[in-house]
Parts: sequence; structure tokens; C-alpha cells
Amino acid sequence: MASVYQINKGINKPIEFKGLKAQYIAYLAGGLVLLLILFASMYIIGINLFICLFVIAAAGTVLFMIVYYLNNKYGQYGLLKKAAKRYIPHSIKFRSRKIFIHLKKSSLPEKI
Repeated sequence: MASVYQINKGINKPIEFKGLKAQYIAYLAGGLVLLLILFASMYIIGINLFICLFVIAAAGTVLFMIVYYLNNKYGQYGLLKKAAKRYIPHSIKFRSRKIFIHLKKSSLPEKI
């Protein structure tokens, strides 16, 4: 007897939309919302419609180029790893030997 349930083949795969993966979809969506707000504010101020359209089209093109460049360069988690790398210390300084004196022998790795 055939099963009426479909198997989801996308388990543990990142969300992908037109080649954009993971957080880059949100970056693009946020940028487009900001462009919409920018267009509305420029139009309400009274700037010529063709100038508004040209500025928004140019900014939208730059937005798409940057987001797709970051997506291709860093991948799904690369940009997050790059941001986290800033918080790794370059060196660790110890002012005393207390930490090494109080180590238990069992916590040290054994020689093979």
C-alpha cells in the first residue's frame, strides 16, 4: 500500500532563495524595505519622480551586488564567523602561576 505522506528532502538544509542562503535573504529584504522608505520620503519631500527612481534603482542595484558578493564569498556561515573572529583575543596574559599550580593531575592530557 502506498503512503499518502510525502518525504521532506530538505531537512537540515539552509533556506535558499534565488541563490541566496540563510541570513543573506534577510539582509536583502531589510535593504529593500529601507529603499522603499527612502523612496517614500524622497517623494513626500517633493524631489522629482525621475530623480527618485534613478537614485532608488542605483541603490537597489548596488544592494543586490553587495549581497550576492557576500553570499558568494562567505557562504552560509562565513560572514557570522568573520564577525565572531573579532572577539577572539590575540593573546592571553597571566600575571601569576596560580592557575597552573592548582591544576589537578587528572585534568591534564595523558601521553600516548
